[in-house]
Amino acid sequence: MVRPTWKWPHLRARPALALFGFCLLLGLWMGLTLCLTILTEGGEVPGARPFVWEVTGALGIWAVLPILYTAVLNAPGPRVVGWGRFLGIHAGAFVLFTGLHTALMVGSRHLLYALLGWGAYDSGELAFRIPMEAQKDLISYTVSATLWSFLQAWKKRHARALREAALEAELRAAQLQSLTGQLHPHFLFNALNTVSAVMYEDLARTDRLLSDLGGLLRASLERREATWTLAEERTQAARFVALLAARFGERVTVRWEVAPGMDGAQVPCFALQALVENAVKHNQDRTEPLEVRIRAREDGAGWRLEVEDTGRGFGTPSPASGPGVGLAHLERILALLHAGRARLERSHGPEGGARVSLWLPREATA
Repeated sequence: MVRPTWKWPHLRARPALALFGFCLLLGLWMGLTLCLTILTEGGEVPGARPFVWEVTGALGIWAVLPILYTAVLNAPGPRVVGWGRFLGIHAGAFVLFTGLHTALMVGSRHLLYALLGWGAYDSGELAFRIPMEAQKDLISYTVSATLWSFLQAWKKRHARALREAALEAELRAAQLQSLTGQLHPHFLFNALNTVSAVMYEDLARTDRLLSDLGGLLRASLERREATWTLAEERTQAARFVALLAARFGERVTVRWEVAPGMDGAQVPCFALQALVENAVKHNQDRTEPLEVRIRAREDGAGWRLEVEDTGRGFGTPSPASGPGVGLAHLERILALLHAGRARLERSHGPEGGARVSLWLPREATA
């Protein structure tokens, strides 16, 4: 079991000042309420002392709120971290919270009484004062922690909704990019030209080519999820490879090396197809045979997909326009799917060609 890492709150000046103003106004309001209570009971208001008492109490709460925020970040709820961690963190945080709050409150009152010439501040019997303040602080801590937990949960849901919306937009762009590449006039011309050349000689091959082309277009148009299994990705890529073979013949060879048990791994839709298309696109002017190797295996706590070719490699001008756009697009997809945990790595193969590796975390994508 992986031990949770301790989180610290990011305090920002503007929200902190706004909260300070709120606590100050709350203290003044409570001071006014206390004055009115004393007058209602027929007593005499002891000058501005009620305001000092309540303002120092409210601002003391403001000063120790980071303790509460830290506890909520690390123990947002028992369902998230378990009852033991939840109760342990909040019990320790509350003891620190009420202890510091009481010390700040009493200390600031002693200081203000001296500065205002009111004599010594009488904090009463500490044996009773401390549990009295702890009882009131328990209410403040519980209410504030609950509200902060709800706020954090709402922020997470909001961020997830934004990420899902961005992912949907990126996925649609990936589908359009894939469809655009498949509908490229030269691609369709060569595919249909090949079909035309073999249709009277090999009806079975003609049927397979038309089926592969239809499958590619249908998957590009109908797919809505961000990921699918490696088995589905292999089926999609195999259709694309079949059409490449129809166009380039023996000039392009694709080899697969997939470790056993990998078919159920979740991978980004159209990832292998895009990498194979990149390899061929950036080497289409070469007369030498091109070999493209597709590998998939387990790697630590995730999966590694790799596409390697024997072409010109990175850093050499290619006939394709906009070099690197496809890889940059795939990197954005990975960032949205895995929040920075996935990696796309560029390197050179043993023959000097391009090698692109994708490392994907094992956990399923939400």
